[in-house]
Amino acid sequence: MEALRKRSRQLKLNQKITLFVISCLVIPIIIFYVIILQNIEQSSVDNRMKELKASMVQSQNTIQKNVEMCNMSTKVFLNSKNLMDYISQVKEESVPIQQNLEFYKNDIGNLEKIVNSNPYLHQIRIYVDSPSVLEMVPILYSYDRLKRLSWYGNGEIESGSWQFDYSDTIFPTYISEYHLVSLVTEISNYHQGTLGIIEVATRMDLMFPDIYTSDENQWTCFIDDKGHYYYDTDVKAEWLQEPVKLLDGIKIDKNKPHYDRVQIDGEDVLIAYQPIKELNGHLLKIVSLKNDTQYLKRLEGIYLGVLVIGLFILTFFIDYIVKIILRRFYCIMETIHQVKEGDLQVQVPPCGGDEIGELGNQINEMLSRISDLMEEGIRGERLVKDSEIRALQNQINAHFIYNVLESIKMMAEINEEYDISDALTSLGKLLRYSMKWVSHNVVISEEIEYIKNYLALINLRFDYNIILSINLQEEILIQEIPKMSLQPIVENAICHGIEDLAEDTTIYIKSYRNVEFCFIEITDSGKGMSEEQVTKLRKKIAGEIETSGAAGNGLGLKNVQDRIQISFGKSCGINVISKEGCYTKVIVKIPYKDKVGEKR
Repeated sequence: MEALRKRSRQLKLNQKITLFVISCLVIPIIIFYVIILQNIEQSSVDNRMKELKASMVQSQNTIQKNVEMCNMSTKVFLNSKNLMDYISQVKEESVPIQQNLEFYKNDIGNLEKIVNSNPYLHQIRIYVDSPSVLEMVPILYSYDRLKRLSWYGNGEIESGSWQFDYSDTIFPTYISEYHLVSLVTEISNYHQGTLGIIEVATRMDLMFPDIYTSDENQWTCFIDDKGHYYYDTDVKAEWLQEPVKLLDGIKIDKNKPHYDRVQIDGEDVLIAYQPIKELNGHLLKIVSLKNDTQYLKRLEGIYLGVLVIGLFILTFFIDYIVKIILRRFYCIMETIHQVKEGDLQVQVPPCGGDEIGELGNQINEMLSRISDLMEEGIRGERLVKDSEIRALQNQINAHFIYNVLESIKMMAEINEEYDISDALTSLGKLLRYSMKWVSHNVVISEEIEYIKNYLALINLRFDYNIILSINLQEEILIQEIPKMSLQPIVENAICHGIEDLAEDTTIYIKSYRNVEFCFIEITDSGKGMSEEQVTKLRKKIAGEIETSGAAGNGLGLKNVQDRIQISFGKSCGINVISKEGCYTKVIVKIPYKDKVGEKR
């Protein structure tokens, strides 16, 4: 240990820095290396799981499509009146030859076309429970034929049941090479009881395509409600010894889809378990991760080799960089010491174009920026002082205007000019509300009071009266809204909806609310707008169409929309509804806040 310390003291500074940097990098690099491998493994498993889920969804869709096809085909046959009448007649008596021929030529031929036109249908057969039935291939058969099929059993057939993985054996001389699955439905009526059985069959590889594409890396089977497993017996995977025991020890809710990563006979696999309600069964799919695991082991060896080589290269590179850095490092440190002493005019000498040179340039820019910020701070303080002075002057000017209006109002009252006195009162309130600076929102009651004063002055201009009808609940009046949000809407209604009519009219202001929002409707009985004008105005308010400063272009409503959304977010704002020649309604939407008990 002592010898190691002496050895370390003899190392140069660049060697010490290099060893320190490498030592600090080794542990994070190793951790990073482990994390990268884990992420690659997890990403590989996640991708496999996504593919597995997509495959199960696709399989389920295929099954549902085939089930629907079988159900629809069954309904088509059962809804064939001629077919049902013929079966019912055969049940009771022998049918004349001529009638049999006509039935075969017309109805059986049409039914056969239905089967042949659907590539997913293998066959549709009707087994009639009558000894007098005349078999009409490939649709109509004697009930005795049914007894040759493996799923017939003891003759107790549940109507609407599914029969899986059987061969077509109704003809002794011909056995189909396909594995079949069919929907078996009883044919009956009220008077005669059971007339026969209809078998709608499709191929197993069409109903369950994944079963017959299984290999040693993935395996699929279908499990019916009786616990029977249907799968490709030709697959011989190492982990696939006894399929019926694959789910042992795995907790699965059979009523819900289940996806998991488990081990079977020591091999990592992904398992997917999907209920198929249409068939009263379940689809089980298992994907082996053996190839992925082997690939990850090879990748781990490659990464480890790259890591070792990279560390050697990094050691020599860092040592080289440290040697260059130390030459100019002290030059920059000297400049920093001068700045510390208060000399902000000092500059770092040119240090080249590499990182150290860039550091020197950045220090020079920082020193220049500090000087500029100091000057800007001084100018900012001056602007603040100037603003305070101007605000004080404006306040003085506002008081001057209020005092002059009060003097004129007193003169009007002395001369008994009460209309002029009332107009001056409204004007004073209007100016006081307009000039009062607020950094926050106002309550709706204040905005309504401002609108009343505004209309009182507007009515002085016209030969007709504009009546203001207000219907606002108490809890709405105390809600907050940006100042001067409702008055521009009223002004817009007068200028563009009422003024051209030049007759007595009313502006209605009412409100309603839900749990989250308040809605204030401002409606005028003016000339209204066409659908095209309303659409264009809505686009201007939404900012989809650029607005200019000209009157009547929606700029006022656009400003109201922007201010409401700045205060309350994009879920709030205004909407316009109008009918040409009738009315225009502007709906203002703001948040509702429960303010019961608050004092104002």
